[in-house]
Amino acid sequence: MMGNRKEAGPTRIVLGGFGNVGQQIAQKLMAQDSADGEGEIEGEIEGEIEIVAIAARDHNKAARAAAGFGLDVPIIAANEAPSFDAILVECATYDGFRDVVAPTLIAGGHVVAVSVGALAVNLDLIDIAKDSRAILQIAGGTLPGLDIIRAASEDEIRSVVLTSHIKPSSFAKEPYIAEHGIDLQTAETEPVKVFEGSAREAAGHFPRHFNVAVTLALAGIGLDRTQVRIFADGGLPGARHKLCVDASSVSLEMISQNYPSPQNNRTSMVVALSILAALRREAATLRIGS
Repeated sequence: MMGNRKEAGPTRIVLGGFGNVGQQIAQKLMAQDSADGEGEIEGEIEGEIEIVAIAARDHNKAARAAAGFGLDVPIIAANEAPSFDAILVECATYDGFRDVVAPTLIAGGHVVAVSVGALAVNLDLIDIAKDSRAILQIAGGTLPGLDIIRAASEDEIRSVVLTSHIKPSSFAKEPYIAEHGIDLQTAETEPVKVFEGSAREAAGHFPRHFNVAVTLALAGIGLDRTQVRIFADGGLPGARHKLCVDASSVSLEMISQNYPSPQNNRTSMVVALSILAALRREAATLRIGS
């Protein structure tokens, strides 16, 4: 038989962190397994995913949470992840990003990253991945238009502007807000401009909120040329992102309205789903997207 496609099998993953996003992923996968076992799903979703371990700082807390989903896998330290021959799905925090992903990248493994804002101050991880022939993948399902931006970047992109409207409560504890005397009470009834500048600056001031800005910049024209405008806006159910691109091959405007996770309203529901979509693509016969 000709061809080089490997024998089909589940995509093995280690969850690098087991907070809101990690638990959403586990919940979806365990619910899928349960439904498959009961014969409730017609057909089969291509791209089966298997959780083989959880990397967490607090092993006892992670074990208790995993048991709540009926998930019985080893709870490990991040430096043990490379031994599991699996994709590391980083779903930790901005502060924990480097500790979680570095061992797998150094070992030449495959990382799917969630806390992408941390890359703005850890750009050497990209070089580490290159040197070790690792894969550092950013799942971009939370932002519109990334495929077309990657295509446009094969020629000339003149400008990229991201305008984001975020719920005021998400900014409540950010030092930048207090330092600049921004009144978030006003933002409950009308949009209030919080910031305008480069994606690098946005990630520096709001590292826990602007994974989207760093993702967009890395897909297109870089952290310094990608422009970001941020508004606090209490009139929306969740984050809204408007993307404007002017390129030699295309001009576009796209808007996405994200809805908050029921478990944590500071996280968009689509974050965990974008990770699942990226992982299912690993074993898919039909792959949609560049």
